[in-house]
Amino acid sequence: MKHIWSPWRMTYIQNHDEEGCVFCNVQTQADSPENLIVFRGRRAFVILNRYPYTSGHLMVVPTDHQPSFEDLDAETRAEVMELTTRCIRILRKVYQPEAFNVGANIGALAGAGVAEHVHMHIVPRWGGDTNFMSTLGQTRGLPEELEETYRRVREGWGSE
Repeated sequence: MKHIWSPWRMTYIQNHDEEGCVFCNVQTQADSPENLIVFRGRRAFVILNRYPYTSGHLMVVPTDHQPSFEDLDAETRAEVMELTTRCIRILRKVYQPEAFNVGANIGALAGAGVAEHVHMHIVPRWGGDTNFMSTLGQTRGLPEELEETYRRVREGWGSE
């Protein structure tokens, strides 16, 4: 079964009434396919995006709840960048993407879905991975389930 993005998913995300911050809440759970955390560092962690643009869409999230990178200490910013680099290296090995989009949406007006807790996106890209379905049909298909992506990325992380 493919993971399909649709407008009802955006309605769910925007209207989901989880208490507190999703990134703070997930840190209290054991790493597993349920919470999607694939690696924990000292000051940041790596998690799969629950609503990915492509298979392997990862996020690096500081453990501290801050809205922007300038609010984090230098050690945390450095760890976020090192983990981002490691994500790229692992995704190259596991998925062989042709390119990457890497970046952060800081603030709701910039498109941040979780504006109160800054995070970095690492999105592997392939030629033809975006087509008329995403643009016109507001539907996105992914070639594998999140549980399989979790397994593959965790194995890639462990083999480094």
